[in-house]
Amino acid sequence: MKAITIDEFGGPEVLTWTEVEDPVPAPGEVVVDVAASAVNRADVVQRVGLYPVPEGESPYPGLEVSGRISALGEGVTGRQVGDEVAALLTGGGYAQKVAVPAGQLLPVPEGVGLVEAASLPEAVATVWSNVFMTAGLKEGETFLVHGGTGGIGTMAIQIAKAKGARVVTTVGGAEQAARARELGADLTVDYRTEDFAEHGPFDVVLDIIGGQYLERNVRSLNADGRLVVIGLQAGLEAPLNLADLLFKRLSVFGTTLRSRPPEQKAAIVSEVRSQVWPLIESGAVRQVVDRSVPMAEAAEAHRIIEAGGHFGKLLLVNE
Repeated sequence: MKAITIDEFGGPEVLTWTEVEDPVPAPGEVVVDVAASAVNRADVVQRVGLYPVPEGESPYPGLEVSGRISALGEGVTGRQVGDEVAALLTGGGYAQKVAVPAGQLLPVPEGVGLVEAASLPEAVATVWSNVFMTAGLKEGETFLVHGGTGGIGTMAIQIAKAKGARVVTTVGGAEQAARARELGADLTVDYRTEDFAEHGPFDVVLDIIGGQYLERNVRSLNADGRLVVIGLQAGLEAPLNLADLLFKRLSVFGTTLRSRPPEQKAAIVSEVRSQVWPLIESGAVRQVVDRSVPMAEAAEAHRIIEAGGHFGKLLLVNE
């Protein structure tokens, strides 16, 4: 098969479409013939050398795919060769084939195309595990998500709104604000001209930015508020007044999805199947795809991601 390899860290040009060995399913795994993968910010961070591959996992980028099962490992039940699936991965999605633990598979939702389904597993699992399983967002609470027009943001807006929250998001400009409101955002805040903290208080904040956003995130939280930090685009460090945490009884969580053990990922995927897949199949939540790019041209997709301005996910398609 062929896969996108990273032979040295650097710019998008280091992504190379290369002949590699086919994956073999370990016990409890299946092999999926990949129809499409999706580009995540984590793939970019891996490419530049700041997001190491977990030990023993595929070195190829790609944290989610859709496709058809082509082989079953020992002990796999309830799956058949030919099943159309979407899958949450620890890596290896930028390829023609990938081995996946069976617990990380999802059926392709009714009404969603096989290729488009690749846009769902990572974003949905990230939002559900952090906003609902960790932060416990409840109906009637106010939720802030930073970066409302990216892959995570577009999904977070929709799921939180479908679950009865008031949704606020930061965006970059009037066009992005309009599109975020179309997805269900009650309020948009232009991060270039406004201070989002002035639009609080918020009960839950999902932060992909990190760095200097920490102090304002904490300051903007309601009593008993919860902040979940899942990205570090603005840096690794920031000052924090601990009195804010104490007097308002705040909780601050830092999480990643990729490094969780398979049993945790399987538990998240199970909840996604029962709690979010019905919302997708009913049309209350939809996949948001900016554009598709041939898998061999992954470097171009990374350039688009780094330039910004896209809306939703970019897909890499095997042709």
